[in-house]
Amino acid sequence: MYVVCDVVGDGMNGEALDVVLIAPLAPIFGLVLFWFIQLLFIEFQKGLLNRLRGSHDALVRFTNFIGIFFQTLCHALGYTLTRSGISSFYLSVDYGSVNPKKKKPGVFEWLVNMFLFIGPFFLPPFLLLAYFFLLTDTDLPLFIQETFTFAENMILFGSNLSHFSIDFVFFLGTIDLFHPAHAGFFILFIVIGLGIRPSYIGKKPIEKVDIFYDLKNIRYNILHKPLYVLLGLMVAYVFFYVNVLFGQSLYVAVFSFFTWASIVAIFALVYAEVLLFWIIVLDDIPILYRVFNVLMLPFTYILLRIVFYLFSWPYAAQISFWLTITCTGIITIILLHRSTNKFKTLLSMNSIRGMSGGKK
Repeated sequence: MYVVCDVVGDGMNGEALDVVLIAPLAPIFGLVLFWFIQLLFIEFQKGLLNRLRGSHDALVRFTNFIGIFFQTLCHALGYTLTRSGISSFYLSVDYGSVNPKKKKPGVFEWLVNMFLFIGPFFLPPFLLLAYFFLLTDTDLPLFIQETFTFAENMILFGSNLSHFSIDFVFFLGTIDLFHPAHAGFFILFIVIGLGIRPSYIGKKPIEKVDIFYDLKNIRYNILHKPLYVLLGLMVAYVFFYVNVLFGQSLYVAVFSFFTWASIVAIFALVYAEVLLFWIIVLDDIPILYRVFNVLMLPFTYILLRIVFYLFSWPYAAQISFWLTITCTGIITIILLHRSTNKFKTLLSMNSIRGMSGGKK
């Protein structure tokens, strides 16, 4: 009620103007920022997949299929929520399509397109978020706000992201692959990281489908019906004003929740890109060393878990996981260094032999 009295009594001062016009935009800006970061990581991953094209076509096609699956699923979800119905659903490695039973124009068509263009960036991370909530005690934070200014909203928004990021990083660092639920989460985490968006890198890659293609589609859908965007902003502002009246932070919490999905997606993309980079490095190693290096992962992890179990050491799962990753990385570097230097050594020996033969 402090804000309302301030506006009425003293006129539209600076703080009241901040609360009424600018403050609701704080979490929106934060969400858009993290979504752009997510887009950049997706584009970087596409570059890694391009390098694997030809040598690992099966993996590339698998990642493309996962992306198309989520994209088609979001399209179908859009038709379902707008009560348009689904007459046909087609999915393949290279293409997916959904046709409604009845096309509804206007706002319904616009919502379906938004589900198609933006939904794939958030639906897969929401699955991981739901899984994460089932395995941990993390909940949606609600705090009592005082001034509801742009700065306070941004601080509260950043605090929500910070607490969640710490909890999520701690969970990733303490994951136990001998725990079925943890192992399932980690597999889903990697799969979604590999295929959160279609790469369209197959036998006939579509070069123009990139970050600018996604932004162009979203921009067209927004500018095509700007009235719907304004209505959406009005709903957000009204929701914020209700929070101001009741002194709650649910408005910031909702946008924080969507940004958590982007943070989860970014972490999944980072892990997936490390895996792809490891595969690229393995391609430069002879086949025998390559097989040895791949088998090192499960063998080292199982051996360390057995050793830690016998000695009853604390944090056995965490130490085993990260020690396995560290050992595999070190061995990969050693094998890569040896295989690349071996060729140079043979060249230098052959040149020495040639010189000695010339002297004779």
